[in-house]
Amino acid sequence: MKKVLGALLLGATIVSAFIAYSMYTNHSAKQTAAIEQKQAAKQAEKKTEKKKKPVLKVEDLTYQLKDSRTGQVMKEFKPVHYKDKDVYDQEIKQLASELAKGIDTPMQNIKMDANGSLTGGSKQIILKEAELVKNLQNLNTKQLDVKVPIYETAPNVTAASAQGIADVSLASYSTRFRPSDTSRNRNVQLSAEAINNVVLGPGDSFSYNQTVGERTAERGYQPAPEIINKQLVMGIGGGICQTSSTLFNAIDGAGLQVTARSHHSKHVGYVPAGRDATVSWGGPDFKFTNNKDYPVIIKAYANVNTGVLTVDVRTSQHAI
Repeated sequence: MKKVLGALLLGATIVSAFIAYSMYTNHSAKQTAAIEQKQAAKQAEKKTEKKKKPVLKVEDLTYQLKDSRTGQVMKEFKPVHYKDKDVYDQEIKQLASELAKGIDTPMQNIKMDANGSLTGGSKQIILKEAELVKNLQNLNTKQLDVKVPIYETAPNVTAASAQGIADVSLASYSTRFRPSDTSRNRNVQLSAEAINNVVLGPGDSFSYNQTVGERTAERGYQPAPEIINKQLVMGIGGGICQTSSTLFNAIDGAGLQVTARSHHSKHVGYVPAGRDATVSWGGPDFKFTNNKDYPVIIKAYANVNTGVLTVDVRTSQHAI
């Protein structure tokens, strides 16, 4: 009897354990299934959110154009026509040109005073338009700052490098004018004084219009004949082209690099055909660069008594 009861008790224990195990297994399976369902729901939710999230486009963003020198914001720019290449290229070229007008400043050359000391001079400031256009053509959605490339170049002359700069003539050129033409001669004289004693270091550029300045009655310039559209007309400052043409022949003889020169619309008598350099405020300019590895000085003198204008390009003996 005891054996039977023991067997029954053992069997009951086994059944109870089996039932408990089955219940545990089912509960764990349900928990696992629930966890898997939650994870699947989260993944589905993320995929849905990803699908709903808008894709950033360059044309929808606003970019800050910053000065490369200071990092300051110069302008905010929204490239709404970014996808239309022709329209966009025209737009950013115009933008670069407008910004450059407010930035570009020609170099003001250093001069030498009567005591041999260097005076004046200011740096050239240039916004590289082509470089800015390239930056605007390569926008992306991650970088909203756009560099506006602005470069500064100071005159490349020191007191030490200018020692003895007037000792040796590299080239000289003279032209003649009528001493009796007092108004025109005054213009020649004033423009000669403006370019006299200008010092150019290696790589320095020269602009005739910038150096001479605007020709106005307030600055002493007189009405005199000048060539416009093949006609001789009266204008304030007539005659200053003789100074620019004489300067051209002198610097050309010295081997300096001419970077801008225009001819008159008709022949002038003070230089051979094709050897002139016409200038006009707000119009044609005469420009050159000192391509030597040493500084030079421009000497200019108009003798109103003899009617001779001379421009001499000089440097120091030890430089050549």
